[in-house]
Amino acid sequence: MRRLLTVLAAGVPLAAAMYLPSASAAPRTTSTTVNCAAPSVKAPTGTEVESVTGVSRPGGTIQGTGVLQGTVTDVPPYCEVTVTLTHQGDDDHAKVRTWLPVSGWNGRFQGLGGAAYLAGDNNPGLATAVKNGYAAVTTDAGVGDALDTSWALNSEGRVNTALLKNFASRSQHEAAVVGKEVVDGIYGRGPGYSYFNGCSTGGRQGYMEAQRYPDDYDGILADAPAVNWDEFEVATLWPQVVMNNEKTRPTSCEFNAFTAAAVKACDTLDGVKDGLVDDPSRCDFDPRRLIGTKVVCEGKELTITAADAAVVRKIWDGPRTPSGKKLWYGTPIGADINALAGADPFPVPAAWTKLWVAKDPSLDLSTITYSRFAQLFRQSQAEYDKVIGTDDPNLSAFRKSGGKLLTWQGDADQYIPAQGTVQYRERVERELGSATKVDDFYRLFLAPGTVHCGLNKGDGTTDDLGALTAWVEHGKAPKTLPATLIDADGRSVARDLCSYPQVLRYTGHGDPALASSFTCVTPSRY
Repeated sequence: MRRLLTVLAAGVPLAAAMYLPSASAAPRTTSTTVNCAAPSVKAPTGTEVESVTGVSRPGGTIQGTGVLQGTVTDVPPYCEVTVTLTHQGDDDHAKVRTWLPVSGWNGRFQGLGGAAYLAGDNNPGLATAVKNGYAAVTTDAGVGDALDTSWALNSEGRVNTALLKNFASRSQHEAAVVGKEVVDGIYGRGPGYSYFNGCSTGGRQGYMEAQRYPDDYDGILADAPAVNWDEFEVATLWPQVVMNNEKTRPTSCEFNAFTAAAVKACDTLDGVKDGLVDDPSRCDFDPRRLIGTKVVCEGKELTITAADAAVVRKIWDGPRTPSGKKLWYGTPIGADINALAGADPFPVPAAWTKLWVAKDPSLDLSTITYSRFAQLFRQSQAEYDKVIGTDDPNLSAFRKSGGKLLTWQGDADQYIPAQGTVQYRERVERELGSATKVDDFYRLFLAPGTVHCGLNKGDGTTDDLGALTAWVEHGKAPKTLPATLIDADGRSVARDLCSYPQVLRYTGHGDPALASSFTCVTPSRY
């Protein structure tokens, strides 16, 4: 459970919010002390305001709520304004919380996304934003904590469509509208620039903002985005389906042996042995090469079998129909197979499949055949693509609004395969006519060897919000995204991540731990 919570917490945009703008980059700063009384708030279209409260908070140490927890220290005094919204006839109650620094506001506004089934921030993101001078907003969408799915079905066993709509799209938009109004009511003027910041579920929410509400934010930071939700959520059950149907469950040690062997075999594809696989899609390591290999696991010697190799091969290959048609992407080579192939199914896709797709809380996932899996996958697509798929490639309105969208994702993302994000980016290029047109407002950076939301939580670092603000406010489009990554041996290495579709290539000289030893090239030049 601790490992699971660490992963989910990585979706909270904490480190990303820690960008402290330089004086030259910041809009006009508010130095006067403000009154934290509840401002007048107009209900966003389609909603009613149930209540508005304003409270002065002393700051200090802020603790995260729910299963994700988290702690932020030295937070300055702030106003907390809470607006509760409802949609007529839906019996929902969505809380929109806006935190505003009492002094030192940098003129910027930041919307914060959620993680798993948590629609918004659980305090650390808000606290970090305030600490860095932002006024920040988040919403609970009227649903629960990160792993709370009690709201999925109503008392009649039917999907609660109102709350799903809140979680999927409308509550984040309403939070942006309310948050900006609160900022104006407290400070007497609106924000100079507005940004959205999220990873995983938060990343998906950022893409939904760009697709459906293109005027809400000037810049959107949407990392490891859970776009294609209706497809990848079911797809992430695939490792469990494979093991159950093949009646073979390799141990975690054996899975680790396959991953280590693949990383070793494909490490030098970027021109140097550096402990990182730069482009897993080019790695053609065959797991059958490990058949007969001895692995010591918890003091016992195990021998990798042909059945073990077959399971890994299917997991890497990804979901297919019984006739062999590809449904979605598999666990990337180099990613931790154990994340989705543990003793129990990962709870996020398990809940999605049982509650929203099958609408059967008692469904025994261990009994799902390959045919049943394909049926559930297609059913999820048919019922939920337009609701929460978040895969509309038409970003022309966002582009016209002048908005900028920046995304990074780990090539070793163990929960959301980066190839799904790449596929979306390529669809946007086809929709708008060229990669050049898309690069004007939307850039994607892939981080070798990096896990899900890893650059947010200590598995490497990057100043992504700094890059986004420089792009929005000064027109400095990021050609690369400087980052610190963690290699296979746990060492920190520097890399200037390439803007897709380029990939890193060793120059032939220099310390592989330095970013200057690599250059960005198109894959065809390998």
